[in-house]
Amino acid sequence: VESIDMQYLFSLGTLRIGGEYENTRANMLYAATMIQHTASTAGYFSGDKYFYNAGYSGAYMERHFTDVIRLFSQVISETNDLPNEANVNAAATVLRVYDLLRITDMYGDIPYSQAGYGLESEENWFPTYQPQEEVYNLMIEDLKAARGKFSESARPLGIQDFIYGGDIAKWKKFTNSLLMRMALRMSNVAPAKAKEVFTEAFNSGAFASNDDSAIIKYAPGPQGVNRNGLNDGYWNTYKYSRDAKLSKTFVDWMKTNKDPRLMILSGGLGNPENASTWITDPAKQIGLPNGYNATNLVTAVPPGTLDGFTTVQQNFSMLNLKYLDWEDPYYLQSYAEVELMKAEAAVKGWISGDAATFFSNGVKGAINSWVKFDPSFARSAQEIQAYVDGRGFAAASQQDKLRLIGEEFWAATFLNDIESWSNWRRTGYPALTPTQDPNAFEGNFIPRRLRYWESEIGANPENYAAAKARMGGDEFATRVWWDGGN
Repeated sequence: VESIDMQYLFSLGTLRIGGEYENTRANMLYAATMIQHTASTAGYFSGDKYFYNAGYSGAYMERHFTDVIRLFSQVISETNDLPNEANVNAAATVLRVYDLLRITDMYGDIPYSQAGYGLESEENWFPTYQPQEEVYNLMIEDLKAARGKFSESARPLGIQDFIYGGDIAKWKKFTNSLLMRMALRMSNVAPAKAKEVFTEAFNSGAFASNDDSAIIKYAPGPQGVNRNGLNDGYWNTYKYSRDAKLSKTFVDWMKTNKDPRLMILSGGLGNPENASTWITDPAKQIGLPNGYNATNLVTAVPPGTLDGFTTVQQNFSMLNLKYLDWEDPYYLQSYAEVELMKAEAAVKGWISGDAATFFSNGVKGAINSWVKFDPSFARSAQEIQAYVDGRGFAAASQQDKLRLIGEEFWAATFLNDIESWSNWRRTGYPALTPTQDPNAFEGNFIPRRLRYWESEIGANPENYAAAKARMGGDEFATRVWWDGGN
């Protein structure tokens, strides 16, 4: 093939963001258990007890530099000087930044400027790892340039766009929303720059409803790469959710706060593969404590709650299979997240507007967004309002307002656990107690980053070594630039 429509490569790159095993490994086996959304006694759920698995820790970096960033970089390179291709160029730039943002937030210093450009020059075959602060500044510049490039007069993306169907007004909102995410991420280490970036993006217009959320939309049934890769691991192919349950931390928090999401997120107690065993009474839901194994789990079962299931794990709340279909949406960024970010910015005094209104919008948006997975997840306006009122945001102190925002952001990003983990590292909310296991790789603490893809040690040794020295190590305990600590 000597030439190809760049929109095809753009489509493939988009679908691969929500790809297969690397999402399972980074998002599910590590992030979801580290952030205590889920828990598992199975040792391969490495984040539950802070084990190290080289293939799991480095999977996102391995797969996405080769299968995602390479595609977007080629699209950008081949359309840079073609005014009629401005929309695919801009959209590819936004998604390249999106995915590299995830990668840098997971690992720290990364190749950015040279990433994915190996076909263009031998100079890019061993890409330089750039400091994360520099990467962030370059990403901000690239997003603003892309936002200005979207054009109604250029060729539309149309059906090749699996996120917005070619709606460039929504692409601009996504770009601004992503800038706001980045601004808050760097707020502890570069507050002046963070405020500047946030307020400019806020004033330019971010998501205004759930219809604006950035979601990859997949085809029904298993369609090769056109399927939700996270659910490939959780249920459809590997059925890892047989070994994963909702965390006790999360279930107890929902029960304490009378959260309407409890029986959305929980499928009940019982055998996931036998609906006749399911116990769906909200009062009987029990989260699996993080940090247990198959040997000592029986000691964690509350007295009088064993229901005769064939395995002890079935006495704990499973994931609801209704949000684990092949074609269920894969969230990149939601309206709920944006409103909660606005609430934080208002509390900090960055923007005008009522923080309580932003908070309410964010919580309502998060709960209402679940109907995109299944109509049965709809909750009444009265029930949702009662929950919002019960959180007591308006009367809370400034510090408690930040805590409430952090907790609701955590709840709103269930399934998008890489984002949950990054926000927790920045804010410290929700307050989480690390698990205790004698085999924890570096110690019993929630990791601050994942370790690089090990192949880089031999394949790109000088640049890997420089990044490791600059960051102070390549360990779970090594903090990335924006992680001021909590």
